[in-house]
Amino acid sequence: MDVVDGEMKIEKEYDQGFRVEHEGDDHQGRLPESSKIKKKKQKMATRCDQRYTMPTPTPLDLPIKFKKRIRDLGGSDIALVIQKCLFKTDVSSGHNRLSIPLNQIRQTFLTPQETEFLNSGNNEKKCLEMKVMLIESSLRRDTISLRKWEMKKASGSATSMYVLVGKWNSVAWRNALREDETVQLWSFRINSKLCLALVKRRAKSNGYFIEF
Repeated sequence: MDVVDGEMKIEKEYDQGFRVEHEGDDHQGRLPESSKIKKKKQKMATRCDQRYTMPTPTPLDLPIKFKKRIRDLGGSDIALVIQKCLFKTDVSSGHNRLSIPLNQIRQTFLTPQETEFLNSGNNEKKCLEMKVMLIESSLRRDTISLRKWEMKKASGSATSMYVLVGKWNSVAWRNALREDETVQLWSFRINSKLCLALVKRRAKSNGYFIEF
């Protein structure tokens, strides 16, 4: 049944319910109290909303081709760092960076030593960075820089985030990254050294993500 048929059925059920409820009433033809009408319409609307609500997309496991590439490289400890919708600034050549907000990180991917190292720099002096290997969505490998930024707001407060910089413009161009696309960033280790993998995702109508 499509939405139109569903609405017709709901209206029919409402009309039938109205006649049954007031059958034998001394005041046939008179409208019921406004509160009763409102309550019945709300109930019908809720049923319709529940029927046609799409499921919330959920992330899948790392695609097999990435797992194979990581395994061939001797990698382990695979973990999902972040899943995000790309903003305009993530694909702007003038910004040349991918933002990784701390409040969106799924799980810790840095060692205490790595965290301390990145925390020791700030925007008032040269930021410290880690060079990490990145497996792109095309499975190409490259080296990119990971930094931590403190972004000050007009209110005076600051927002912390990690960023991928350096060669990010090239990564975005090679993999045809676009604003509003969904991507995942995964971490793994090769001989204890941090590495990353970038996966492009596309939402399907059934609520699941596929890699492309």
